[in-house]
Amino acid sequence: MLKRLLVGTLAILVVGLVGFGAFAWRPAIGEIAPPAPSSFAPDLVARGEVLAGAGYCSTCHTSKGGQPFAGGYPMKTSFGTIYSTNITPDPKTGIGTWSEAAFRRAMHEGVARDGGHLFPAFPYDHFTKLSDADVSALYAYMMTRPAVVAPAKHNGIPFPLNIRALQAGWKLLFFKPGRFEPDTTKSVEWNRGAYLAEGVSHCGACHTPRNVLGAEKRDKAFAGAAIDNWIAPPLTAANPSPAPWDQAELVAYLRTGVSRYHGVAAGPMAPVVHDGLVKLPDADIQALAVYFADRDGAAGRSSTLAPALQRAAAADRLNVGPQNDPSARLYTAACASCHYNGAGQPNPLRPDLALNSAVNLDDPTNLIRVVLYGVSARDGAPGVVMPSFNRFSDADVAKLAGYLRATRTDKPAWPNLEKKVAAIRAQGK
Repeated sequence: MLKRLLVGTLAILVVGLVGFGAFAWRPAIGEIAPPAPSSFAPDLVARGEVLAGAGYCSTCHTSKGGQPFAGGYPMKTSFGTIYSTNITPDPKTGIGTWSEAAFRRAMHEGVARDGGHLFPAFPYDHFTKLSDADVSALYAYMMTRPAVVAPAKHNGIPFPLNIRALQAGWKLLFFKPGRFEPDTTKSVEWNRGAYLAEGVSHCGACHTPRNVLGAEKRDKAFAGAAIDNWIAPPLTAANPSPAPWDQAELVAYLRTGVSRYHGVAAGPMAPVVHDGLVKLPDADIQALAVYFADRDGAAGRSSTLAPALQRAAAADRLNVGPQNDPSARLYTAACASCHYNGAGQPNPLRPDLALNSAVNLDDPTNLIRVVLYGVSARDGAPGVVMPSFNRFSDADVAKLAGYLRATRTDKPAWPNLEKKVAAIRAQGK
């Protein structure tokens, strides 16, 4: 009886494995001779350049100090480190022998030319929304880049998670292929913003929390998430900033990296603005702002701006005159000369910290990182530098953060600040 049971169980396992193998199998698409760059229409290539900027392709497919699009950029996940691949038209180590059909399948279905399933670190769950015409433009652009010999780096994904076929199971659970479908109740401009945000720009890849298997929680789209040792804040009405992210603020931030009320682009958001979105026309930036201002419900909260400005002006006056509190003295000595707003009107190049997003988030990570490592001339407002204060002790940085939280917001204190500072310092820049 036991033998019969074991044989039956083994048979079921074999049938199950064969069935899953058949389900997961994808055919290879034949190689082609690398197409000549001159075979692509210049206007198609130019359109692809804009789309590649919107998708931050260079940011993710270029390693530090490496050649553009040659891959090797490390993406740390809870399952191990995944390295981006070479997407230049090199025939040996890049995609030079990929046909447009193979490229389209990778974008729309997350399957490589050889039939292997791609890890979802490549956001095909967003790129699947792209139109065929936009995929063609991206293909034209990539195939006209300089070919770079750059062999793929070995991913740090442990067995059995590194088995490509298993990604078919992940897709079955979490991947819904299909092109973008416009919302007929919204404007053309709103839908253009949605197409960019949900598709090629894959904003949710950073701003949406993920489940234990690394899939975005669709019911919490744009609700904010931890990414690359920073916090990508909510892009919904859950955003805690006292001044609403209205269209004007979003346009300014996405176009220049500077918001009058909220601060500057730093951390992972800096290359999004300065390397990626810079390629987009103003109309597309406006469309993104229309979409996210609607998601944020900014219009319904416009009345909160004037009181927020009044509270910020009152908070600034706390640092005028003699200071008895050691934390207040530290702030006055280190920060007030730049961040004091005596004129009563926020200066976008010297953010008012009562309005600043980092001070109002539930997590102090972004504020601590900016204090420790500053903001370079390349990030934030072009040419404007915030110095790093990494020579301050963990206790002093914690004092600064705690003081700002207590005096610039009406939100609860951040717990265990000194321990948090030490952990962020250990992560490095």
